[in-house]
Amino acid sequence: MALFRRRRSSDSDSAVAVDEFWSHWEKLRADLAAAVDSGTPVPGPVAQELDELVRRLHPSLTWEVSTPPTSEGSDLLGLSFGDDLDSLLSQADDATGPQEPKYALTLSAGADDDARIVAERWSRAAPDDGEWRFLPARPADHGRLSRPLTWDGHELDLAHATVALRVDQKAGRIQAGVYHPDFMFLPEETRAGVADHVVMLALGEDDYVRWIGSVTPLVEKPLDPLPPTSIPSVVDQLSGALGSGGWVTLQGRVPLRGTIQLAVRHPLHRRDFPAFTLYVQVTVHYANADSDRLPTGSSATALEELALRLQDLLGDNGALFAQQTVGGQRQLHFYVDPESGVLPQLEQAVRAWPEGRQQVQSMLDPDWEAIGQITKPVRRQLGR
Repeated sequence: MALFRRRRSSDSDSAVAVDEFWSHWEKLRADLAAAVDSGTPVPGPVAQELDELVRRLHPSLTWEVSTPPTSEGSDLLGLSFGDDLDSLLSQADDATGPQEPKYALTLSAGADDDARIVAERWSRAAPDDGEWRFLPARPADHGRLSRPLTWDGHELDLAHATVALRVDQKAGRIQAGVYHPDFMFLPEETRAGVADHVVMLALGEDDYVRWIGSVTPLVEKPLDPLPPTSIPSVVDQLSGALGSGGWVTLQGRVPLRGTIQLAVRHPLHRRDFPAFTLYVQVTVHYANADSDRLPTGSSATALEELALRLQDLLGDNGALFAQQTVGGQRQLHFYVDPESGVLPQLEQAVRAWPEGRQQVQSMLDPDWEAIGQITKPVRRQLGR
């Protein structure tokens, strides 16, 4: 079938670049840590070498070294008054046990999904290093929203920044306006860069790409200003209204085949599973069906157990995106990380299906074209 013709991908090339990067890490880490400790730029030769290694990963990637993002508080604050003294002391010992990393090396792909895939593979291949965190996307960092920022030679106190937000539920996007009293004195390009940076710090890079439709710098204070730290709660409200993390089910009839049921994850963003670029279609035929040729009784139970078993097998290396049932067969649509080596295990598990014929087909699909075709009816139904 043409859909499953394998195309050459850049996965093998990126794997070589990832291996090359980490082979240089021991030589780079001390100079990078020293730059963070001193608050000075990374030395020129080291920065140039890091630039070249990151460019080989993907031309759209950029890098940054820093201290890790500030945490929202100590675990000890969550202790119950009912805890006994031994428990309190034990948890206190745990809290002062293994130290948190002192440094962070972050790659940023911006809006480039291909670069984000490579950054994810880079992060997954990182060596164990107790002093460093390796982040494949810029995280939210609310602590930096209350500190001064130097941008294009201009220093601004981000504690004075406020935002105005407009939610477009139909598009599933937020339009953000960012105000700072110093914007009126700054060039347009600088204003735009700072505004973008504020929203990025509030949300983190992945949620920025998922949910932000536009960012506009404002030179006049909004009528109802909000702190930038409120943006995540607005995203939570929007994602909740769209059923984020849930499933949408459609049902209809197909001539000669009976009723068709389609269930898909919704909403589904490419950033939800950056490393999953291998599309896998599992088809199984079942034994017990009703007059609409939908599964009943033991077959319905067995199908649900199969989906759960396959998802457990995949773990963090794959996810079920959709399932379609029609004409006495069910198709399960997965995406997995092709470099995890989990596909043969999945195929073996499917071969154990006892009720009828089974088939596993796969193809590299980094752009998620297959799931885009499958979810068309759902998006059309939802007007998106």
